[in-house]
Amino acid sequence: MGALSNIKIADFSRVLAGPYATMLLADMGAEVIKVERPVLGDDTRTWGPPYDAAGNATYFQSVNRNKRAVTADFSTQQGRAKALEIISTCDVLVENFAPGTMEKFGLGYSDLAAKFPTLIFCSISGFGSGEVARTLPGYDLLVQAMSGLMSITGSDAQHPTKVGVALVDVIAGLHTSLGILAAINHRHVSGHGQKIEINLLSSALSAMVNQSGAYAGAGVTPTAMGNAHPSIAPYEVYETKEKKIVIAVGNDAQFAKFCVAIGADFAHDPRFATNPERVKNRNVLNELLTPLLAHKSAAQWSEVLAKVGVPAGPINTIAEGVQFAQSLGLAPIVTITDPRDGAVSKTIANPITFSATPVEYHLGPPSLGADD
Repeated sequence: MGALSNIKIADFSRVLAGPYATMLLADMGAEVIKVERPVLGDDTRTWGPPYDAAGNATYFQSVNRNKRAVTADFSTQQGRAKALEIISTCDVLVENFAPGTMEKFGLGYSDLAAKFPTLIFCSISGFGSGEVARTLPGYDLLVQAMSGLMSITGSDAQHPTKVGVALVDVIAGLHTSLGILAAINHRHVSGHGQKIEINLLSSALSAMVNQSGAYAGAGVTPTAMGNAHPSIAPYEVYETKEKKIVIAVGNDAQFAKFCVAIGADFAHDPRFATNPERVKNRNVLNELLTPLLAHKSAAQWSEVLAKVGVPAGPINTIAEGVQFAQSLGLAPIVTITDPRDGAVSKTIANPITFSATPVEYHLGPPSLGADD
């Protein structure tokens, strides 16, 4: 029995934030019913390449395992009735249509709360439900730009760069799952459902933590610094004899160990003795480190520095990252044979480990309308 095996979720969401949240909850035992448009389905069913061996878009596959799948056309009375029937059996509803869409079909929060007062209704949008916000399309790339995330990502301030994955969608999905769990607990105490609103912009601002916090708390507007850290040094990417390495020295004690390991006496130099001084003299320090690090490969330095407790490691490809996780016994890839049609899928494992209620993988990503 999964931790959420008593919870049933109607998943009306598409693309990434909502499906990611509901997949995580499904891994923990929740029964998730994915409701899609007939014929077309979730947009990401056609977002490829790449495709898996069976021709399925891996984008869709990556966030939709452990779900049942039905279709419903909200523009028809029959489709709306089917949606209501599903909702009537569920504890939670998740949707990320354009604001006002669910209301247009009589499936908005006020309509449903009157019929199902214990329902938890979670709505995900790009910018919120305000009058102006409702008119803005909520795409991850757009929010990365407008939130300021791209302004702190890239080689410098002149080259704003998006993160290499739809990170804001993922973070919004995590906030969604957290909000749902909190609302479930509140319902357990009070007996009442409620509406949860998650938007990508607020999620991005929250997720920029120390960077957005610098503006909130000190009026400082951060800018892109490449791989350097605005508040810690040395904490960035360095060239070695073979392959680049990340060295992440977090405090003065680590820096002293680092200096011994590389055969330098920088820890007693007043320019580098404390972290604020190292940040101030970052460029000078890096010029001194470059020739020293060139004597060994990234793998060799990683081994040397690990022995003295200094965080360091090579910059891997995703394939190498997965292989590294496998070497640590983390089992990062799960293979599922779907009992509905025998389809075999491979996806990245849920990262949460429970001692009493482990995550389980019962269903692969469903074909469109697999459970109609």
